[in-house]
Amino acid sequence: MRHFAQLFIVLDQTTQADAKVAALAQYFALVEPEDKLWAVAILSHQRPKRTVNTTLLRSWGAEVSELPDWLFEQTYQMLGDLAETIANILPTPIINNQQSLTYWIRYIQALSALEEADRKTKVIAAWEQLSPPERFVFNKFITGGFRIGLAQKLMVQALSKHTQVEENILAHRLMGNWTPETTTFQQLILEVKPNEHISKPYPFYLANALEKTPESLGDLSDWQIERKWDGIRGQIIVRKEECFVWSREEELISAKFPEFHPLTKHLPDGTVLDGEIMPFKDGQILPFHLLQTRIGRKNITKTILQKIPAVLIAYDLLEYHGQDIRDRPLRERRQLLEKLLHENPAADTLLISDLVEVPTWNDLKTEREKSRAHQSEGLILKRKSSPYQADRQESDWWKWKVAPLCIDAVLIYAQKGQGQGASLFSNFTFAVWDEERLVPFTKAAAGLSKLEINEITAWVSKNIVERFGPVRSVTPHHVFEITFEGIQKSSRHKSGVALRSPRINRWYKDKPKEAANTLADLQQLLGVYGNTTDS
Repeated sequence: MRHFAQLFIVLDQTTQADAKVAALAQYFALVEPEDKLWAVAILSHQRPKRTVNTTLLRSWGAEVSELPDWLFEQTYQMLGDLAETIANILPTPIINNQQSLTYWIRYIQALSALEEADRKTKVIAAWEQLSPPERFVFNKFITGGFRIGLAQKLMVQALSKHTQVEENILAHRLMGNWTPETTTFQQLILEVKPNEHISKPYPFYLANALEKTPESLGDLSDWQIERKWDGIRGQIIVRKEECFVWSREEELISAKFPEFHPLTKHLPDGTVLDGEIMPFKDGQILPFHLLQTRIGRKNITKTILQKIPAVLIAYDLLEYHGQDIRDRPLRERRQLLEKLLHENPAADTLLISDLVEVPTWNDLKTEREKSRAHQSEGLILKRKSSPYQADRQESDWWKWKVAPLCIDAVLIYAQKGQGQGASLFSNFTFAVWDEERLVPFTKAAAGLSKLEINEITAWVSKNIVERFGPVRSVTPHHVFEITFEGIQKSSRHKSGVALRSPRINRWYKDKPKEAANTLADLQQLLGVYGNTTDS
């Protein structure tokens, strides 16, 4: 348990991918196979089921701490996290815990069969032998609240580093409905599975942002122009009568998109398509956040498939009848892609990316400005003679996005971050005016410099109006420019709108709060640029 708690601290306090991979690999090298397997399960969102609710935990923690109720509550309000509060205010442990992660998982699982009084006894006994970091993890486990921001790709990289097994093979092995109770680390990670090599994807070719004038690219006829779709970049692989779906982050997401599995009957063996996975229904692209909703679900039900169906908008062909054709020029790959989809139609799940054809660069600039009307972020420019390369390469593929939308808003709520930023306010809620009332419309956590975060933290600390758990309402005063990629109608928000990728762009220190934008301004943006499908 000590090793897992230390791993959690590193993963929580660093944003560096290499540091996370190194910490994971070190953890796998230190612990027994059972603990490795449980760590993989937990970090793959197979958390232990809740055995104690937060009401009981709060009561037991306050009792054992022997703090006055007001002091316990004030400490909780300051830290903003119940598990962390209890972990740190309890007396020093009287036993030096040497038990494994697997031991404590089974300990937690056994709580569900106990009466409340016995559960309380067992929880307090655990607290008496766990250090504060271990208590924190334990408390998160028993309440079902353990969360950590870790991409599956990083865990796969660490496992690969530890086992010397290829990453794409490991991603394949982690598929399915396995649990630590139904397999072992040896069976899941180390044993060779038949045909697992067939799922292997190709490295993705990524476009660079176009920061120079498009005319500098030369003759327009040398370029293939497409929409830059706002979805999930993916590869669909059909080999040996199986279908595999990979994201650009090199995560195997086949289980999230079962509607692609029948492509084994439509496409020839040895087909690899590159494209954008999009939410698509009744001939229309749906808001991107609906696709995010699907990705976040553990099980994809028939209801979800009917409500949020997905398609692949294909824009490149990497493997054709089992032959790697990435070295062929784009114009040839496009011709083969068109031929393939014409001869093997699967219109309910597979579309082809339309080409944008205009006579001049000026006409293309005009077409770019129409991007949001097509539910796209801009244009992609690809040299027709280019092979399909790996990662980002200068001069052949460019993304030319439209300028973001923006609105001036008033800061009304603030919340501290996590990990290394736990002492600073870095998560904010913003509002616009509806006559004389401020209406919250978005949250944003990115865009300020370190100096600005320090400055706004000092200001928030002196201007708190109310406390709501970890959230602080503040005196309306400061105005910020918020930029965002898209806007759509939403009945779930008081403002009636939801934003795509909101970000703090500028802090107007000299602008009075009365000069911020209004709800009517947001509604106007929705009418011009938005998606009116209710989110």
